[in-house]
Amino acid sequence: MHRQPSDRVQKIYRVTLVGFAVNLLLSLAKLAAGIFGRSSAMVADAVHSISDFATDCVVLFFVRLSAKPKDEGHDYGHGKYETVASIIIALTLGAVGVGICVDSAQKIAAVIRGELVDRPEFVALVAAVVSIVAKELLYRYTIRVGKATESPAVVANAWHHRSDALSSVGSLVGVACAYTLGGKWIVADPIAAIVVAAMILKVAVDLLRKGFNELVESSLPSDVEEEIIEIVTEDAAISHPHNLRTRRIGANIAIEVHIRVDGDMSVRESHSLTESIEHRLRKRFGEGTMVAIHVEPIKIV
Repeated sequence: MHRQPSDRVQKIYRVTLVGFAVNLLLSLAKLAAGIFGRSSAMVADAVHSISDFATDCVVLFFVRLSAKPKDEGHDYGHGKYETVASIIIALTLGAVGVGICVDSAQKIAAVIRGELVDRPEFVALVAAVVSIVAKELLYRYTIRVGKATESPAVVANAWHHRSDALSSVGSLVGVACAYTLGGKWIVADPIAAIVVAAMILKVAVDLLRKGFNELVESSLPSDVEEEIIEIVTEDAAISHPHNLRTRRIGANIAIEVHIRVDGDMSVRESHSLTESIEHRLRKRFGEGTMVAIHVEPIKIV
């Protein structure tokens, strides 16, 4: 029997395919504007959009893998594939940022040496404005879906869209100065590009840190763990929660905790108690939350 994709996966596919189409059109439009408008900044911006296009492909591939149910070789499912996707996107962002810095530094050096640099045409300005508007709208749509589906890969891809919009802002400033003022003002283009590249690199570092923390099984933030303990101990029959272990697996989290109950409590009662805890945790953190509870008797001194 054919298994239908979940609503979450369908939303991720939809937003990614929209981004895929927008990035393809923008890449071609900006590349043409850069070539015919004699704007190296716009050509570089087009390359950035092409990197967005590539990361959309990464998200589509890895989200399909992460949506697979658990099997004999993956007891906790395949959620970490989304984490891998977010790291690949972050590395791509970092590479783009470094490339922009290197290219811009070379242009600044050329201007300082007094070399002639082509003055951009008006079409490059139009392309920059269109890119800023389109990519900012795409960012807002993608980040909303990413947060709603709790997908690290989609959130990372949203920031890639935002980084492209910021890159276009830098291109707009530089191209506008070069187009309207000419001469030495052409150096404004690569200077603005370096500022934008620094923003891109910061986003890349943040995404890498988050992704690696998930891969090395870092615990959830302390405030989240405190909330988990509060949820566990809502029932007065439970005491001394300890040995709490938490981690993130893609869009879901895993929770392990030990609790103590009355030693004379029946197995049926203690089982009902743990089911109640699991229900409360999944209601708060999502149905995909993985919960393991170890029950111990209260020690009488």
